Amino acid sequence: MTQQISHDIIQKLKAENCFWSYSEDSINNVPDDILIEKVLGYLDLPEIDALFLMFPYKKIKKVWLEHLVPQGEYLYSLNRFFAWYYFHVKRPDQYLKSMITRHFNKMLQ
Repeated sequence: MTQQISHDIIQKLKAENCFWSYSEDSINNVPDDILIEKVLGYLDLPEIDALFLMFPYKKIKKVWLEHLVPQGEYLYSLNRFFAWYYFHVKRPDQYLKSMITRHFNKMLQ
């Protein structure tokens, strides 16, 4: 079942031109973190919900924190929604600010 979900998601990402830089052969072998990042960034709620059937909660949250949250203002509204809806953060604004700060502090070390 997860293979069918994965195939459907990849087809939807292709339709959104998310894999423009990939060769046709490599699209089906996209690493999990890239697939999660692309779905969170480009697809809608049914596909995001399907991610939670394919991957553990912690893995999805880790990708979100490492790839989408550091984009700050660019994805702020989207990240605020994810924090509240999917990751059950009580104070999304404060949480996002602290996660962005933490990410940049790691880069400076």
